[in-house]
Formats: sequence, C-alpha cells, structure tokens
Amino acid sequence: MKIRYIHILCISLFITSTLGVYASPAIGVGSGSATTESYAKVGMSGGQFLKIAHGARGNGMAGAVSALTDDLSSIFWNPAGIADIPSLSAEFDYTQWFAGLNHNFGAVGLPFGDGYSLALHFTSLSTPEMERTTIERPEGLNSYFTASDVAVGLTFAGYLTDQFSFGVTGRYLNNTLGNASASGFAFDVGTKYRTGIQGIVLGVSLHGLTTELTYEGNEFNKTLKIYDAGWQAPSDLKMVPSPFNIPLLFRANVAFDIIGQHRMGRYDNVLKSEGSHNYNKQEHTLVGAIDFTTTSDSPEQFALGLEYVWNELIAVRAGYRIGNDIQGFSAGIGINYFSGFFNGRIDYSISPLAYNLGLANRISVYLDLGGN
Repeated sequence: MKIRYIHILCISLFITSTLGVYASPAIGVGSGSATTESYAKVGMSGGQFLKIAHGARGNGMAGAVSALTDDLSSIFWNPAGIADIPSLSAEFDYTQWFAGLNHNFGAVGLPFGDGYSLALHFTSLSTPEMERTTIERPEGLNSYFTASDVAVGLTFAGYLTDQFSFGVTGRYLNNTLGNASASGFAFDVGTKYRTGIQGIVLGVSLHGLTTELTYEGNEFNKTLKIYDAGWQAPSDLKMVPSPFNIPLLFRANVAFDIIGQHRMGRYDNVLKSEGSHNYNKQEHTLVGAIDFTTTSDSPEQFALGLEYVWNELIAVRAGYRIGNDIQGFSAGIGINYFSGFFNGRIDYSISPLAYNLGLANRISVYLDLGGN
C-alpha cells in the first residue's frame, strides 16, 4: 500500500513538473544556426494581479513558503496547504502596493470528513480614479475612469495519506478597465509531501490554467469620420481587441528544520488548536526554505527564506528573492494569540521595491475559530 502511494506521488510530481516546462522561458533559434537565445517574456500575459502575493507570513520570507503554509494563505502559494486548517478559519490580508494600488484578500475555510478542507476566497486589486487623456488633450478630458481586477474562488484540499496532501482551486476572474471588461475561469493544482526526515517538506504547484480572455465593452465602439472631409458622414466602428492569457506559473519548494521541529500537518494543528496535552510545544524553532518559480511571462526566480519562532508566540522572518528586478529582500514579524474562544495571528511584512517605487507593506489577520 505504501509503495502505491509513492507511485501516486511520483506520477503527480512528474505531471506537474512536465506542465511546468511549458511555463519556462521560450527559446528562439537563430536562422541557419544551432545557437539559441532566450528572451524575456515580460508583457506577454494579462491578469497580472494574480501574481501579487498575499499573506504577510509568506512575503516576509520572500515567497519561499509554499511547502510550509498550513493556513488559508496557502490558496496563493500552494492549495494543498489548506488541508492543514484545524477548524473553521478566516483570513484577511491587505497590501499597500505602489502607485496608490490596493490589494485585498479574504478567505473562509472549514475542514470536513476525514482529512479534507474547503475554502471560499476573494481577491481584488483596485486603482484610484484617473483622468482620461489623449495625444491631442494630454492635460485631460475632465472624464474619469478606474481599473480593477477581481477573483472569486473555491479551493478543495485533502490528505491521501498522512504524509501526502493535494489541493485544487477554481476561480472566476474579472478584469475591468473603464467601460471594458474581460472574464473567464482559472484553475490551480498543488501537492505537498512530508518526508518525516528532519522536517523536510516538498511542495509543487501549478497556477493559472485557463483559456484565453478577451476584453469587451463600449470602450471599443467609436463613431468618427474615416476621412477628414465635409461630405464624409461619421461611421460606427468597432475595434476588436486581441485575446490574452493570464500568467501560467510553476512553483517548487523544499522546507526543512534547522532548530527544533515545526508543525507537521493537520494532526498537530488540531492538537494545538484544542490545547491538547499531547501537543509537543516547541520553545525555539528555526525553519529554512528554498523556492523555485517560473512563469510564462518572466524569467525564473529563486527565493531563500527563514522563519524563527519563539515559544510559538512571536515569529521573525526574512528572505531574499533572486531574479526579480523589483523585489529582493523582505522581512516580517508575527504574533500569535491563544484563548479559550479562538486563536489568532497577526503578521506584518515589508519589502523594499526597486526603481523608487517605495515599500510594499502587508498585514494579515488569521483567525482559528475552533479555539481550545
């Protein structure tokens, strides 16, 4: 039976890794030459808000967290992680992005049955009001518009064995720019494997499986003269926008214990939530993680992250992202709260951004409503 589950894991990792190859950088072949040259794929996809990370814990580790997440922030990093939520849970996340952009995330999750969980979630990115301009009227037209992106989704996750978990997310997407909008559906899949050796956990996930989206709306309907002549009557024109894909992202992560032993899945989370005397409380833990990410519209990236937790009360995090021209170093803190009615955690992270874009500040509030 154990060999069968190992086979299932290997097949899952192989399929996900194979699909991830299609998210790797494209290669161009020179005419009449065997040499190849890679090109940066920036600007090849829409729906960029789906790449903005949420969850201050993960961001404090520069994103090297997809094998570690065991709460509702797993919806972004690796959907298999929500299999570890111990009881009815909720999470709210706010990111102060650059240029006045606001990024919000909210989720509610509930475990059920024998090792399964379900979560409903909402993500949005919105801009402040902006004035329309044209080449002829760069000072403005005294007409205003906004842009917003919204995703509403459902995530299902569970355990196939006490070491192997999986997760699947489905999302409805809506991208709005003025009076134009594009809608569609997207799917994510992920797996986690707890080796039982030195706290090593492996996580693999694929995000952004979807069909093409196309903008529609009154923004593409115009009435104007084709020729600047007095006899020419205005004509009704309809511009046809090109379809686009959202970013396809492949992520692989390994996490491991350096000091102490971090929580290992749903069983420990339930014991902690219930205040069981069987739960082995750790005074000092230090966890390290290494992450590899590649997307269909940007070069590969690596991330290194650390999380130190004292007495399971206060956490200090730091990480560095390699290959990202906007964000490098990140840091964060977290404070846990335990009571007889509910347990909670507040996380904060900060990430300096390049090109004088300022600081990205994130705050997350997590509630475990099961209490103890």
